[in-house]
This record gives sequence, structure tokens and C-alpha cells, in this order.
Amino acid sequence: MSETILCNVCPHGCRLRPGDIGACGARGYFPDGLGWNEKYDGSRALKNNSTLPINYGITTSLALDPIEKKPLARFNPGSRILSYGSFGCNLKCPFCQNYEISMQSAGDYGSTEREEAYVSPEELVKIALECQSKGNIGVAFTYNEPLICYEYVIDTARLLRTHGLKTVLVTNGCANGEIADQVLPWIDALNIDLKSFREDVYAKILKGSLETVKSFIEKAAKSCHVELTTLIVPGMNSDPKEMEEISRWIASLDGGADIPLHVSRFFPRYKMSGAEPTGIALVYELADVARRNLNYVYTGNC
Repeated sequence: MSETILCNVCPHGCRLRPGDIGACGARGYFPDGLGWNEKYDGSRALKNNSTLPINYGITTSLALDPIEKKPLARFNPGSRILSYGSFGCNLKCPFCQNYEISMQSAGDYGSTEREEAYVSPEELVKIALECQSKGNIGVAFTYNEPLICYEYVIDTARLLRTHGLKTVLVTNGCANGEIADQVLPWIDALNIDLKSFREDVYAKILKGSLETVKSFIEKAAKSCHVELTTLIVPGMNSDPKEMEEISRWIASLDGGADIPLHVSRFFPRYKMSGAEPTGIALVYELADVARRNLNYVYTGNC
């Protein structure tokens, strides 16, 4: 039987053989060294007997956005932030709004494409600094799931901090505790998706773990500025009783009543392209439910 390794980044716990890539499409096992991404120094992974982030520095999206677009309503409002995205995600949401890149995997890139798409942490920080004159305050890791390449986030965040720039994470929060412990000290603000408050929805539809997400939110709320987003998908999480449960749980955290919640409208995308968009009245109704327990509730995509 060939040698295998257990990936410890998220609850999937992928058991990989040499050359295999995990369910996220962005981490793999390459015991001989550099493996798929020759730009990444894999010595840390080899030393720790862990998987390699094969999307390290592979850039699919780069844009200077208003901070409110992340969305962050109460963190440096009026500023801009350089948004960075790679590929891959450890959830499989059928309504994914960024599926063109989040659902890509290593096999979608040839060696020439990898070379052209690579941006080192040093290069990314240089771009961020050049954007300061346009109101940029740092880098937001977004578009795909950034925690599946937490090494790149940390390496960049260390450099950003030396220049007085901020690091923002837009994440599904489905990462194991030891990864959260490594990443959170370097993060200034997060927007975390709380997609449902039902474990069966996470397990069967999203292919994730609600308990893992809740644990990540609890840790993050003690570490830095946190805002949450719930995308309202009709029939999945649109029951007012569920929004009551979500908002009550958020309020139960330390300072939880002041954690902003973004209640966002779903538009048909990806495997749900034939569905109807969420009714605006329903979004407003659920936002009002959340306001019974939370001080800052915002509506999005309305």
C-alpha cells in the first residue's frame, strides 16, 4: 500500500497519496519536494509532514475595491482595499457566486499559465503600497477560499504589517482550530459566511461543517474585527425561525450584539442558475428578525 498523508487544514481530512490533490482542488501531497507549484518553497510542509498549498501565489483576480464591498460596514468605512483571489474552495455551494474561480482546481492550469499568474507576497505588498494614493489600506484575501492556502495569507500579512497596512480575510470559516490559531494573529478584520444554522445543510448541501464554522467565528471574535454574512437562499435558510436562531447565537458571543450581520440577497448562479432570486421583501423581513438580537444588521444585493 502506498504512503498516504492526512491533510489537517479543514474538516474534510483528505487522505492523500503522493501526487493526489484534496477536495479543495488547491492542496496536495508531494513528498519529493516542490511538486506542482515550483514557486513555493515547500520546506515547511515537508518538515511538518503536511500537504502543500499548490495555489500559493497563483492569482486569478486582483482589484481595488471599496471596503464596503467585502462586505465590511464598520471597519475603516470609506476606504479602499486591494482584493486578491486565487482558486479552489473546500465547500461545494451549488449557489456559489464566484464559481468560475472557486471551483477551479490545479488541473485547470498548465505550467505557462501558472508562471504568468504567480504573484509573490513581496510583489503583492508592492502593489498594495502603490495603491495607497488611491485610498488603499491593505489587502483583502477573497473571491475563493483563502484559508486553504493559509501560508500565503500569513506570509503576505507579515509583510503588510511591517508597512502599516491591514490584512482582511473574507472566508467561509471552515478551517480547523490549529489553522485558525496560526492565521488569526495576523488578521485585522474578517467577513465570515454563516451560510445556515443547520448541520444537515452544511453536511449535505455545502459539504462542510457548521460546528467548525461556529468555532472559527468564536475564535475570530476574540481576536479582531468580525462581520458576518448570511446569503438568503429560498428554501435553504429562509425560514424566520432560523434567522432568529442565527442572530440569537451571534448575540451570545462576547460582544456579540455588536457584531455586524449582513443579510444578503441570492441571485441565481452556478448549479442554481435556473432558480428565482430571493425576494427583496423576504430579505428585509429576515433583517428585521435579526435586529431583535443584534445592533448592526445590513441588507445586501437589494
